Amino acid sequence: MKIYTKTGDGGSTGLFGGTRVSKGSARIAAYGDVDELNSALGLARAELAAPGQPAALAELDAPLERAQNELFHLGAELATAPEKLELLPAGSRLAVGAESWMEPVIDRAFEQMPPIRAFVLPGGTRLAAQLHVARTVCRRAERALAVLDALEPIVPALGVYLNRLSDLLFSLARLANHHAGVSETRWSVR
Repeated sequence: MKIYTKTGDGGSTGLFGGTRVSKGSARIAAYGDVDELNSALGLARAELAAPGQPAALAELDAPLERAQNELFHLGAELATAPEKLELLPAGSRLAVGAESWMEPVIDRAFEQMPPIRAFVLPGGTRLAAQLHVARTVCRRAERALAVLDALEPIVPALGVYLNRLSDLLFSLARLANHHAGVSETRWSVR
């Protein structure tokens, strides 16, 4: 099977179920941002697996992998025309409440760290910086969903999921710095 179909050469792409839309549409922008987010998580996981990482950081891999899988569910829903959602295989849509597992992970992360008393600049370790990049891509994907929702309503659970995921990524970035013994840089107001 060839990877190229040439059907998109004219600026349109096919959604699951056969509907063709412009590559510039809000739907394509939204699932493109979700795809970029998933890749950013993959990059963070690759850094997490790099030699020399503190052993305590191993706890970050499971939530990142779970988020990557769930982002595929979210992306599958966005890549399907609303009138064709019933064609998606069972279990391939993001469940309502899918974000609920993140809250205890966020709470555990914050229990391990000193309280946050100021805004912090993204950075610190390479892993933390990559998680902050993923967080900002997540926020962009959330904004893209809001644009799409204004044009054609989407399931609210998708936006809720991304909102909670950005909170999780912020927490994990802070935890990565904490486990590595790297102090966060506070925003300096002059």
